[in-house]
Amino acid sequence: MRSERTQVGIVGAGPAGLLLSHLLALAGIESIIVEARSRLHLEERIRAGVLEQETVDVLRETGVGARMDREGLVHHGIALKFGGKGHRIDLTELTGKGVMVYGQHEVVKDLIAARLEDGDTIRFEVEDTSVHDIASEQPSIRYAKDGLDHEIRCDFIAGCDGFHGICRPALPDDVLRVYERVYPFAWLGILAKAPPASHELIYANHDNGFALLSMRSPEISRLYLQCAPDEDIANWPDERIWEELHARLAGDGFVLDEGPIIQKSVTAMRSFVAEPMRHGRLLLAGDSAHIVPPTGAKGMNLAVGDVRVMARALEAHYAGRGSEKLDAYSQTCLRRIWKVQRFSWWMTQMLHRFDDDTPFDRRRQLAELDYVTSSRAAAQSLAENYVGLPMDWG
Repeated sequence: MRSERTQVGIVGAGPAGLLLSHLLALAGIESIIVEARSRLHLEERIRAGVLEQETVDVLRETGVGARMDREGLVHHGIALKFGGKGHRIDLTELTGKGVMVYGQHEVVKDLIAARLEDGDTIRFEVEDTSVHDIASEQPSIRYAKDGLDHEIRCDFIAGCDGFHGICRPALPDDVLRVYERVYPFAWLGILAKAPPASHELIYANHDNGFALLSMRSPEISRLYLQCAPDEDIANWPDERIWEELHARLAGDGFVLDEGPIIQKSVTAMRSFVAEPMRHGRLLLAGDSAHIVPPTGAKGMNLAVGDVRVMARALEAHYAGRGSEKLDAYSQTCLRRIWKVQRFSWWMTQMLHRFDDDTPFDRRRQLAELDYVTSSRAAAQSLAENYVGLPMDWG
């Protein structure tokens, strides 16, 4: 078995693992990332792309925001559409902040490039990854690559390997607590070669279900439709998708531009939190610890918050300033995570149709949308959450 040594071993080269490694390097802390997939797969995997103000600030301040600033789209508001009418929420006027539309895979490209500039810090396409001795002072990561077994001995392990990863299940059953809600619908998402029909996102509540107009660039639209959780995408030819999008986004003279659909996918919807986010020398971050429904655009932003808290805690530890921040890591992150879970659930229940909705539920939902778009206090609460709560409550 080939063995090597580092200070922090990181499982997963998504945004959480890559940014953590980058932040640690800036603090003079060594790390190695192991990743099951190829670099090409990671850089082409399409995910959400709405960055909170603090996420934007972190990328800029740490030297990986130049391409984002050139190619990203700054948004100062969003629209809520119901009853065929759009209502703009002015994020900047209400909070002094905005958001940036910049695809997650683009963030991943920027971070991979930055990490590889620092040397051999990422092991792509590894197999049979496992973590060992997490309750000891000498945990390790083992994996196989090119027919050889490898071991990384480290001080800490960061589990940034997503919902289906191997790190969260490594926590003992009598330690791990899971909170989960699975929603009775999914999102059918498309990428289309068509200029976005709006310069800001539109969240639509319609009798047929939810729809969202988003974008990836001035030439590429990203659009979503509420559908059944077990939807067969083969039942959605392009014509049916465009017909339903036109219906759900209609009103106020709005015209949706069509174009060739270059990608289709169905995304399940769930709320999920695992507690605690630290056991021994294993710390969880990002989707390995929590999942939010995409309605509030919070998934990657939560991951950024986690690793910023983790990096600061590890920096304090290695600088000899004690273990208080490490000991408080889980509590610090979870305080923000549960607030974001609340907001994501609230946006989801306000905008989607549920199968068991009664006529009373429907009227209440429309009244809630009317209140949010007519009350400054309610709109400001939405805006404050949408642009992002503080990442470090500690």
